[in-house]
Order: sequence, then structure tokens, then C-alpha cells
Amino acid sequence: MMELQVAAAKVAKYAARESGDTLEMIERPQGGLSFVLADGQRSGRSAKAISNLVAREAIALLAEGVRDGAAARAAHDHLFTHYQGKVSATLHIVSVDLSSGTVVVSRNSPSPVWVRGPGGLQALEPSQPIGIYKRTKPLIHELSIAAPLHLVLYTDGLESAGQRYGERLDVSRVVGDLLSRPQVSAPDVAEELLRLAVALDRGHPGDDISVLVLSIVPSAEQEEVRRLLVRFPLG
Repeated sequence: MMELQVAAAKVAKYAARESGDTLEMIERPQGGLSFVLADGQRSGRSAKAISNLVAREAIALLAEGVRDGAAARAAHDHLFTHYQGKVSATLHIVSVDLSSGTVVVSRNSPSPVWVRGPGGLQALEPSQPIGIYKRTKPLIHELSIAAPLHLVLYTDGLESAGQRYGERLDVSRVVGDLLSRPQVSAPDVAEELLRLAVALDRGHPGDDISVLVLSIVPSAEQEEVRRLLVRFPLG
């Protein structure tokens, strides 16, 4: 038996009313789950409008059974047309596709996706954001569903944390250390990465930061119950 664990931790730029990052989840028509993480150019409400537009377009198509790569290209086309090529966004789509038995990673982001499987830790190379150049396409990787398998992705606020103070987060080292721990969980990784980034910014994040972690781990329990827990501050 295997179990999928998914955890996200996100925080808005200090003093911003809203985060410019949008995270959405949907159940796939043929079985499985898809997660969409979009980061709009700028910050605050204008960035949120951009990331919402991108995420909504991708999620709507995924819900209809459209393939991930096609959904990502359509989200780019929608953004490019709506803003006439004047704004950009980063986009990650990660799907656990039960019909194909694979984890599909589609991305348009200069930040890498970190993957740890039986072969060790590797980075899926960066790619071009959407919205600016007409024929932008996502980079796509497919990984077999197997345990253990961990994926860590994030918006650029994680990598820029601490820059105002001449510091930076060594993401590859931290991710490698966290994922090498026995029985590590997705929530542990997401929370620790966000905690370290906010600490480097002295408690005042210089940009929106979102971290999404997917882990497929062995499970001794033959349980059919699915669970979702959300914690959202209300002010």
C-alpha cells in the first residue's frame, strides 16, 4: 500500500493585504488529484488578479479532462491575450494521475522542482514564465507512482528570502537534508522551508512565499478514508 501526502504553506509579502500566489486543487475525472500553483507578477491585489486568472483557467480545463500540458498552454494563451503580453506569471501543475500511474509535473517557472526518489535528489530544470512570449510552452516530466517519492516546489519568494540582509536560503541543501530524514512527512518539509525563509526575512517576508510538497510513502494501513486539513488565519 502507498499513501499520498500533500502539504502547502504560504504567506503574503509583509504589509500586503493579499498574497499574489494562488494554489488550487481538483480531483481528476479519471482518478487522482491535480494541484495548480500560480504566482502573478507584481504583488498584492494586482498580482492576485493575475494568478487567479491563470489558476482558474488551468483548473477549469483539468476538471474537463484536458491534459496538463494543454491546460498550461491554454492558461498562457489566456493570460497573454487578456494582458496583451505585458504581464507574466509562473505556473506549476502537479498531477497524481491514477489512470496512467504517473506523477505529471508541468511547469513554467525559473525556480526548479526538487524530486527525491530511489535515485536520490535531482532538480527539474527551470523554465520560462507564461504571459510574455506568444509561443511559450511548459516543460513536462512524468514520474512513475512509487514509494518513496517526494516533490518540492515553490514560488520565487522562497529563493529571494534574506537577500535584503545579504543572506539567502540554500534550498537544495535544506531540501536534501529534510528529505533524507527517516519517516519525513510532507507537512514537516513545507513548514520548515517556510519557517526558514521567514526567519531570513526577519519575520517580514519581502515577497509572497508558497511551498507545495507532495510525498508518496509506504503505508501499512489498508484504509479507504481520504482526509483534507486546512488552516487559514482569519485576522
